[in-house]
Amino acid sequence: MMSENNNLENFSKISDLRAPFDLNSLVRDNIKKLTPYSSARHEFTGKASVLLDANENPYGSTLAEPFNRYPDPLQWQLKMSIASIKGVPAEHIFIGNGSDEVIDLAYRIFCDPEKDNVIICPPTYGMYEVSGNINNVGIKKVNLLPEFQLDVEGILSAVDENTKLLFLCSPNNPTGNNLNRNDIEFLLNNFPGIVVIDEAYINYSNQKSFIQELTEYPNLIVMQTLSKAWGLAALRLGLCYTSLDIIALFNKVKPPYNINEASQGLALEALQHTDQVNTWIKELVNEKVSLTNQLLNFPFVEKVFQSDANFILVKVKDANNLYNYLAQNEVVVRNRSKDVLCDNCLRITIGTPEENTQLLILLQQYEQ
Repeated sequence: MMSENNNLENFSKISDLRAPFDLNSLVRDNIKKLTPYSSARHEFTGKASVLLDANENPYGSTLAEPFNRYPDPLQWQLKMSIASIKGVPAEHIFIGNGSDEVIDLAYRIFCDPEKDNVIICPPTYGMYEVSGNINNVGIKKVNLLPEFQLDVEGILSAVDENTKLLFLCSPNNPTGNNLNRNDIEFLLNNFPGIVVIDEAYINYSNQKSFIQELTEYPNLIVMQTLSKAWGLAALRLGLCYTSLDIIALFNKVKPPYNINEASQGLALEALQHTDQVNTWIKELVNEKVSLTNQLLNFPFVEKVFQSDANFILVKVKDANNLYNYLAQNEVVVRNRSKDVLCDNCLRITIGTPEENTQLLILLQQYEQ
């Protein structure tokens, strides 16, 4: 469920049990030398009654809200609200235009094109690979084991002198399961580069988030999102928690106003309703259990994999045929059959009780 740990004093404790982590050795030379763009709102952050510094329209806008002024480039009000919920100081938070921006910035900060490489663990979130290809960075794939857990030995064996990033998704997409925490901790202690843990679905999991471990692991980046449990997918707000040094690099490279004013304001309003979000989470988890049990009664369903997310991965006899049947009846799921280890698997998001019932009725009428 949702974390509301406000124990910020934990972040003052520095671990000295490991060998010194050399962040500077991982950063691209051009990023070290980069002079970031300095926007008007970066150069002046105090109070003023007359703003004549940013070439804005002084009359306002044609919309009901006054969107003629540039937004806070560092989103401090929103970060403070997130900090009070998550128990992480606002200074350790970066907000991206979706988690995809965080992924892209990590490539641009740490990976030299045509030289460096990263490790991903399929089946997993596809943007790790796509973003690497966009940035012309090598992708090393170390598949999950058949039980959808990490091949720790395989990961460390794949490392070479140009390996900069390791992407781990937990709970994993599309499989839905938590990755073994001991395996992740072992990799944090032994992987020579940056470990990015994508916790997009953590609100649906009983697994403890890694955001409270930031001072233990200076090579750790934790991603979360407001798209899933918070229901704000359309706003595109990805959350990143990491060390002050890595935060500084993200702020150095990001566009000056990457989060618009409307998204900041709507997110601030949404963050006032944690009780409602927690209610949704509980209801969805209950629906997941119910839907899983009912799916197992169908003869064409071979397995429903354990899920710690807001979706389930279902192995069926003929995924392509079943997918097309559902789509023809205006129910859309994801066909993951082309993913490694996911032959004849559909990924089904848990919907409302009414939506889940509609799915089940269609499945009762399905004939192979």
